[in-house]
Amino acid sequence: MRRTVHRHLGKVVAGTAIAVAGTAVMVAVTLPGTAGADESGGTGKAAGSAQQAADGPGAAPGVVQQAPAEGEKGKGRDPLTDDETKRVEQLAVNRQLFNSSENVDGKRGPQRLDVELADPEAGELDNPDAPRRADVTFYDYKDDTVVTKTVNLDTGKVEQTGTQHGVQPPASHAEDVEAAELLLADPLGAGLKADYKDATGSQLTSPDQLLLTAMIYKAAPGKQTGVLDQCGEHRCVRLFPKVKNGPWIDARDFVVDLSARKVGKLTG
Repeated sequence: MRRTVHRHLGKVVAGTAIAVAGTAVMVAVTLPGTAGADESGGTGKAAGSAQQAADGPGAAPGVVQQAPAEGEKGKGRDPLTDDETKRVEQLAVNRQLFNSSENVDGKRGPQRLDVELADPEAGELDNPDAPRRADVTFYDYKDDTVVTKTVNLDTGKVEQTGTQHGVQPPASHAEDVEAAELLLADPLGAGLKADYKDATGSQLTSPDQLLLTAMIYKAAPGKQTGVLDQCGEHRCVRLFPKVKNGPWIDARDFVVDLSARKVGKLTG
């Protein structure tokens, strides 16, 4: 029987869904069900993409790498291959973007969020030889901007670039981990540590000891003050941590502002 630890942090997480209080406007997410929940750390984009690599472009300090050789290529509407994904990530980050942006750790280079096969253009719908394109989405923590680039995999050229403010795509696994680091380092993380100790008998010192799922949090106008009032313009998440091979720990009352690198508690 799956348990939820709530002795120190409040209400029980009922079943596999999260009940959302009216004080927040959030992106909907359902926690992993029984099947595979012990290993996956969540499913779907809103679950933090726990199976992707923790860092996107910008993890290596001060270097914009050459785009790799084309490697294995897909055809038509086949999903992107691993080689294509790596190539498009690097093609999308030129030196200007790399030097002018920051990732979730505050290092140079934008935070990669997602890479997916782009839809064909209107005149290419029936063309089996239409070029394969990929949309890569980044978050620039320097100015809280979502940057989306469309890369033509046949030519290696960036065909479109878009920027948006006040838009908050689902968090990446790297952001989930950083949020957990910030919560553990904050006095508000004491309850999380206590619940982990109750569940395991061990001290919680690292996010690596948890399976992490996250939900983007946006503050409703006038409902939150202090640390959380800019959530929505800032990139903020609520964490749903799970002991590996153990219970969920209820941390829903806490929000991590990744942009400001601060932790707040929901009120009302």
